[in-house]
Order: sequence, then C-alpha cells, then structure tokens
Amino acid sequence: MTTAVTPQSYYGPHFGALLQQDPQIAELLVSELDRQRAGLQLIASENQTSPAVLAALGSTLSNKYAEGYPHARYYGGCSEVDKVEDLAIARAKELFGADHANVQPHSGASANQAVYGAFTAPGDTILAMSLDHGGHLTHGFKVSFSGKWFNAVHYGVTQDTEDIDYDQVEALAREHRPKMIVAGGSAVPRLIDFERFRAIADEVGAIFWVDAAHFIGLVAGKVIPSPVPYADVVSFTTHKVLRGPRGGAIVCKQEHAKKIDRAVFPMMQGGPLMHGVAGKAVNFAECMTPAYQAYARQVLDNAAALAAGLDRHGIRPITGGTDTHLSLHDLRGVGVTGVDAEARCDAAGIVLNKNAIPFDPEKPNVASGIRVGSPSVTTQGMGVEQMDAIADLMHRAITQTDGDPEHAVAREIRAEVTQLLQAYPAYPDPHAG
Repeated sequence: MTTAVTPQSYYGPHFGALLQQDPQIAELLVSELDRQRAGLQLIASENQTSPAVLAALGSTLSNKYAEGYPHARYYGGCSEVDKVEDLAIARAKELFGADHANVQPHSGASANQAVYGAFTAPGDTILAMSLDHGGHLTHGFKVSFSGKWFNAVHYGVTQDTEDIDYDQVEALAREHRPKMIVAGGSAVPRLIDFERFRAIADEVGAIFWVDAAHFIGLVAGKVIPSPVPYADVVSFTTHKVLRGPRGGAIVCKQEHAKKIDRAVFPMMQGGPLMHGVAGKAVNFAECMTPAYQAYARQVLDNAAALAAGLDRHGIRPITGGTDTHLSLHDLRGVGVTGVDAEARCDAAGIVLNKNAIPFDPEKPNVASGIRVGSPSVTTQGMGVEQMDAIADLMHRAITQTDGDPEHAVAREIRAEVTQLLQAYPAYPDPHAG
C-alpha cells in the first residue's frame, strides 16, 4: 500500500527540509507511515498518537535544556518551557485526580527506576508479579537493574483462574516483609483488586506502587477503576491506550512528592525532553474530552469481542477473556507456537506479538501464546463487527499459512486486510471529504 497522504500532514512543515537534506531518512519516515497504514496493528502496547501530539514532538522545544523543575531551573531562558511543564503537571493532576504529578520521565522504565530511587535502597526486598505470569522486566527480573539491585520476590496467578493469586501475595508479604509491593504488568487481562493490595501493603508496612503503564488510558477514559486513591505512587507510560507521545509519568500522594521529584531529577535523569513534555500536555488535554471517553469504552468492547472471536476459533483466552484492552491467548489448542503464529500473522498483514502464558511449557523466545490489543484498530474507528472479522483473519493466518508472504492463503488474507484498512485507515488524509 502506498500512502495517500502527504508526509507533511504528519511529519510537519519541515519535512521538505529533511527530504532535501537527508532523503534516506525521509524515505524511511514515509515507509514507516506506510507500514503502519498497511497492516492491522494489534500490539497491545502501541497506538497512533494524534497529529497535534506529533506537532509538539517535532517542535523547537527540542532545543531547550531545562534541568530542574518549573521556576527552579539550572539554565536561563526557561520562561516558556516552564509554562509548558506547568500545564502538563496541572492537566495530569486533573485527569487522574492526583495530589502530585511528575511528567519528566523519559520512558516507563525511567519512571519505574525513579520509584525505586524514591522508596528503596539497593538490597531491599520488593514483591512483584512474576514476568512469566504477566509482570514486567523492571519488576525484579534478573536481567533488569531491578533484579540486580533488589531482592525480588514474585507472586503469580492461580492455575484454575489464571488470575492474580491474592492469597499468595498476602502470604509472601507476611513472610518477606517487603519494602515495596508492586501491582501491574505487561500481560494482565483482568482488573486488579487495588483495595486488596492496599490492605496487604498496610499490614506489612510496605509502600504500595501500581505500574499502570498498560491500562492508565482506560483509567483516564473513566471506564475502569483508578489505582490513584489506593496507591502511594502510580507510574505509567503515555503511549499505550493513553495515545500520547512515547514517554513516562508518575503521580503520587502529596507526602511523597519531594521524594519522587528528587528521584527523577537529579537522581535518575538530567534535563527533561521538553518537546516530549509538551506532547504529554497535549495528550492529557485530549484525554479530558467526551470523545476520548467514548474511545476508551470502545477499546474495552473491542478487546472483549476480539478475545471472544478467537475463543470461538479454538484460540483460548487466558482467564477466559479480558476486562481491559488486551487479551492473552493459548495456542496449544490449534497446535501452533507463539513464534510461528507471530510470523504467520505478520506475513498476512497482521502485527501482534508472541507471549508466554502462565505455566508455559515453551521457552519465552518460542512461547505458547500470543498477546493482542485493541487500541490501534479502535483509534482507526473499528468496532465489534470488525473484531469478529479480524479474529477470523487471524485464525486463518495462524492455522492455514506457513509464514511465507507468497503463500496463497497469506496473500488472500492480506488482500482482505487491505480492504478493511481502506474503510478504516490509520492516519487518514486530513483533507479528505
């Protein structure tokens, strides 16, 4: 598929200068736009941010050093970026009903690192969800800084429900008396019982931290419960369901504000990326609209419909379904591994990721499952009816193709994907109609 929109529509008025100065990079920007528009983007941690956010990211704010915080910088010339960050902070606090917000973290991992810096010291014990049951690398996994610097104890899910084993969380907390308890992960399809976690943390005197990177956009859209009233601190990314720029942020109770700010800067980061902070401010304002709330509701409906559609084809959803924007599926019923399913779908124009499932007999780089999400296709305007069609396309790709793009069935599926995307394009021409 060749893009039908001008690159300037999304890459800004300076694209012509890039095209003249570095045509190789300019061509790659256009080809990536084409790639995003040519396939079904079902990776749960991805979305398509607005042209307004892209404009902020491509702005001259990228030129400004602004170490420190608004009205207390280590550089001169910060009068305008102070206003930008003040807006981003105020909007984050309003959007999430939080006492305090820090919008400087460069990424979700940076935000998480700052949380550790604020509340723990190397060698302290943390209690978090196991990576192979849906957790995250920064929650004490051995190859991450968090696993190298801290004594990580992990809880998992029960074999019968495949949901968080809260009794195990409580038992491990009582046994190990962790300094901090973490809720959240990268493949958790069900709602988390924040009240239960809060009670456990209070019993053992632990800080309760929620890593809401995946689901914070659903909180912003007011379609799932918020962790903010229960947690001491909530970290998140701004580029998943939230649909903002790539980056991180933290909200917390007022009593922890100074600790968090000092942990972000100067402990973990230097100067903030002010073009990114501006993009976050734009995004937070977008999330406070009725249109975004309707979007968040549709994300939930679409994720549930896609999970149910795959289930009807014998691709079983872990936990039996989803309460969020993502679902995790066990492929053993159709006799295909996650790595093969990912390759077969990719060859057919469907982008998703292999993923380990709880108690997975396969190695992580092979996996018995796939993870799918609805944020991007919902941004494109698709609904429940389209999710049923996508489930059928996925099943055919997984069970009837072999990963070769020239396979006859793969070509047929790609043609159907193209037809679907013509009706629901990513980044449609802003001047059309």
